[in-house]
Amino acid sequence: MEGSEAIHPDKLGPISMQEAWKTIGSFKALEQQGDVYVCRAERGGAAIVFLTEDLFRIKFFTGTDLDLTTTIAIQPVQESPASVEVQVEESVDGIKFGTSTLLVELDKRTFGLTVKNKEGQIIAEQKIISFSPRGAANAIFEMPTDSHFYGLGEKASFLDKRGERYTNWNTDVFAPHMPEIEALYESIPLMIHMHSGLSYGLFLDNPGRSDFDMRSHGIAFSIGCSTGSYDLYFINGPELKEVVKRYTFLTGRIAIPPKWSIGYHQSRYSYMNQQEVLDLAKTFREKNIPCDVIYLDIHYMNEYRVFTFDPVRFPDPDKMLSELRNMGIRIVPIVDPGVKKDPKYPIYREGVTDNHFCKKLEGDIFFGDVWPGTSAFPDFTEDRTSKWWADQHSFYTELGIEGIWNDMNEPAVFNASKTMDLDVIHGNNGNPLTHEELHNLYGMLMSKSTYEGMKDNMDGQRPFVLTRAGYAGIQRYAAVWTGDNRSFWEHMALAMPMVLNMGLSGIAFAGPDIGGFAHHTSAELLVRWTQMGVFFPYCRNHSSIDTMRQEPWSFGVEIEQIMREYIGLRYRWMPHMYNLFHEASVSGLPLMRPLILEYPNDPNVTNLCDQFLVGDSVIIAPVYRPDTDHRAVYLPEGTWIDYWSGEAHEGGKHILAYCPLDKMPMYVKAGAIISQGPLKQYAQDGIDETITFHIYSAAATPQFHAEYMLYEDDGVSFAYENGVYSELKVELTGMESMLELSYEYLHKEYDANRNQLRFTLRQPHFVPNSISGLDPISLNELALGQQGWAVDPQSGDVHIQVQDSAEGGKWNITPVK
Repeated sequence: MEGSEAIHPDKLGPISMQEAWKTIGSFKALEQQGDVYVCRAERGGAAIVFLTEDLFRIKFFTGTDLDLTTTIAIQPVQESPASVEVQVEESVDGIKFGTSTLLVELDKRTFGLTVKNKEGQIIAEQKIISFSPRGAANAIFEMPTDSHFYGLGEKASFLDKRGERYTNWNTDVFAPHMPEIEALYESIPLMIHMHSGLSYGLFLDNPGRSDFDMRSHGIAFSIGCSTGSYDLYFINGPELKEVVKRYTFLTGRIAIPPKWSIGYHQSRYSYMNQQEVLDLAKTFREKNIPCDVIYLDIHYMNEYRVFTFDPVRFPDPDKMLSELRNMGIRIVPIVDPGVKKDPKYPIYREGVTDNHFCKKLEGDIFFGDVWPGTSAFPDFTEDRTSKWWADQHSFYTELGIEGIWNDMNEPAVFNASKTMDLDVIHGNNGNPLTHEELHNLYGMLMSKSTYEGMKDNMDGQRPFVLTRAGYAGIQRYAAVWTGDNRSFWEHMALAMPMVLNMGLSGIAFAGPDIGGFAHHTSAELLVRWTQMGVFFPYCRNHSSIDTMRQEPWSFGVEIEQIMREYIGLRYRWMPHMYNLFHEASVSGLPLMRPLILEYPNDPNVTNLCDQFLVGDSVIIAPVYRPDTDHRAVYLPEGTWIDYWSGEAHEGGKHILAYCPLDKMPMYVKAGAIISQGPLKQYAQDGIDETITFHIYSAAATPQFHAEYMLYEDDGVSFAYENGVYSELKVELTGMESMLELSYEYLHKEYDANRNQLRFTLRQPHFVPNSISGLDPISLNELALGQQGWAVDPQSGDVHIQVQDSAEGGKWNITPVK
């Protein structure tokens, strides 16, 4: 006998009915509430607030209620605007809001939005915004024929995102990361639009599912969200650099990381026991291959319970960590959000009894299967839960651990949807919302809790947190790696535009797993990926269980030597890299830059992403195809010096670079200064902090001027926030018949462990006759520490060695006539 279920409507198939999307109607009234301008419409409205002359927020809403709270993505200091003078002009057709740099026009009939500069040039034009009966929103923007799109965080495909469509929904994607994958682990809903010589950014602050579509409409692009509010920030340029600076002003910039965290990291899923970890560390030291960090993947835990060590595999972690620290190596263990369901497990028991786990509305804890099996998940939207989780990290800090690796924090769940049920309710500090509305915040909130817990327990030392998942603003708390890539040449190539766009999206500390995580690497792929990877901000070799080993010595002596050379190169370049991290903390500009960031008017670089800049003056051109010993390299305007041979090339053209397996093409711009240090086996080996300033293509002409600011601090503490740092300014200025070399400390509250400074003039356009106050000496005397100057007869480089003095110094260099 059949019951009513026999006529269940789902058995009839889907009912076809077009949703009636509607606008918010025409304009009704303008209200001013402090610095907020509320434009009421028939079915909703828009609230506009100017945070600066070049940055404003516009929140569209339906109904009558207006909520101007923000997500955690927005820096708290930016939630309330500074005093911005705004001129408001209302007419029959619209309302105009003017600042010193922008004119924002709102159409009263359609609520279309046009943003112009003071010259009247249209920067951005939102034609229409509409809402579905189920709460989704979608806006259409003009897309000129010369449009280029950047940002959007961790997305696959090329640098320029024109012709692509992406979804922001943090997703555990083990399957290959290919261009058709529209959603990965990170969601940064920032799009940078460049056209007509202008650049601007649009940041949609919505942590639910959102879509950016530059593919479907031909002459327009769209930005939409499926739930939650349509809360949009407009970020003016007009330069691309200014968009990045202003976006990071809004969402925050990285703190200067501990110096050890920018060294070389070695990982595998998994190093299975204590002895294997110790043997690994000893091998690095015996082979003189620099290394700062070894990672512990999930097998270090007791049946995958977080905040535990397996008593059989790791019987004495305290002893292990002590031995490693004596070798200058730190441990970074993995910590996932899933807490094993086990009434005998204290973390689970506390989480249940103190109400820390995510629940359904009816009060049942949400359980999902992850590595430990059935697991509960902390509700990081509640401050008290975040603090509870943060406090657990004393388990690690009491052992001397200073870094944590957050994984599986999308959150990933082993089910059909790959994540938490959408109807899970997050407490959200008294403003309950569903997981569907807050999904993309989960990983960031976990990393925030982790960072704060580590910092509170580390007695003034800087913690390091690495995360897989995040949202806009994640850069304030964690470095990001690009997840489970594979040992494919295509994935090596893909890493460049992926990390470049992450840098444009505020995430300055990022990188892929060197060598590829899944599949099997090869000797050639590992070498080429390492050559590239040592110039990425984050530098970790990581591989999956049951794949070819890819430690630096895994493929024989010849490969090991190349690996040693390039890993060592990262350590010699560490003063310059650390300098760029400091710059990122101040300006928001990334270390690793697409050429379009520095050369926005060069049409050859709008989608160039198989080479990149380190800072503003070093081009790295990796080899990303097998059996390749030549590759094309594009050099923009200026003169570029081959890092290896010293050969000069005029820019504005492509060259063919010869690159056998032991050479990756690198070029330094004439006039640049690069600071380098001695080769170390780990970053905090402070025995010798002598700096050599390499100055490229100096000339005794009035047109030549090179300048560099070196930032230094102790590399491990937050003392720099109280002024304990130094800034050393180096200048080399050309004149008609000589050059003036000088250095001075603009700030000197940190004393580096050195007595001397060195200056090397690379490929100078002169031969020195004399240097005031210094004697000519031999290269051997120079190497023994004697002050003076010498010329390398083979390269023509000029080496100068002087006393490092708080008073600075100045020398005149007279060329041979």
